Amino acid sequence: MPTSALTVEVALDPYTFRAQLVADARAGLTAQPKTLPPVWFYDERGSQLFDEITRLQEYYPTRAERRLLERHAGEIAALSGADTLVELGSGTSEKTRVLLDALAAAGALARYVPLDVSIEVLTAAAEDIARAYGIDVHALVGDFTQHLDRLPGGGRRLVAFLGSTIGNLAPVARARFLRALGDQLGPGDGLLLGTDLVKDRARLVAAYDDAAGVTAEFNRNVLLVLNRELGADFDVEDFAHHALWSEEQRWIEMRLRALRPLSVRVEQLDLDITFAEGEELRTETSAKFTVDQVHDELAAARLAVTATFGVDEGEYLLTLAAPA
Repeated sequence: MPTSALTVEVALDPYTFRAQLVADARAGLTAQPKTLPPVWFYDERGSQLFDEITRLQEYYPTRAERRLLERHAGEIAALSGADTLVELGSGTSEKTRVLLDALAAAGALARYVPLDVSIEVLTAAAEDIARAYGIDVHALVGDFTQHLDRLPGGGRRLVAFLGSTIGNLAPVARARFLRALGDQLGPGDGLLLGTDLVKDRARLVAAYDDAAGVTAEFNRNVLLVLNRELGADFDVEDFAHHALWSEEQRWIEMRLRALRPLSVRVEQLDLDITFAEGEELRTETSAKFTVDQVHDELAAARLAVTATFGVDEGEYLLTLAAPA
């Protein structure tokens, strides 16, 4: 019977977490226009809501990515030769099992390294994987934009960055992140990158504004995080969820729009914020890509594409790359 060891390493401790939230909230809520980074969506409730979103009819990216994984996981495992799967922004690790199964079938799988900001979600998923696969699991509580240097080395690592999460980073931040990730990859390591592709505007917007209102609840949940963590007094009913497509930037923006003039107190920042009626707080951008753009951005980070999956379908892309 295989045995496993579970390690939970905390790079984003509660003090660092709070300091980062304080800095982001102060900067974003006093900016014009107001903005918050999407990392603060993912407390325990936010992670659960996003898991619900991935099951919605309108939210095609998860289904499209899973189809590609199920179709090509064996080939990905063979090409990578990996014995360690690293997953950035791992969440509930549900899709991960497709890759874990393929790596296990190839006879090489020894370790899984999930990284996520939510210690509750991360620990629960890590325990399930360790028990189900009998492999070592090294879970890292952290922010993938800050803690790549804390990823454990050793073996042949396949770093999976799925869900088109790369699209949440603005172009400059995305280039910086890819360069930092490339610097962490050694000989024998690889990257599996999931990216959503540019497509019909109506379909893109619907994926971020579902009829059941789950995405709206997910979006407004960030206000509850501020209430809980920073003593803010946001009333979520004062804000409407809004999703729009920017043709110029080629990204979806999620915003929260004030339904009336508002004054909000953030007690632990000693900050009073006003919103005009109709004023918006931007909470996420989700870039969509072309195949050539993905290749170019990886090349700029000194990462060479070794295989692509999904090009012919034109809906979603999985790209396997290695240090150039």
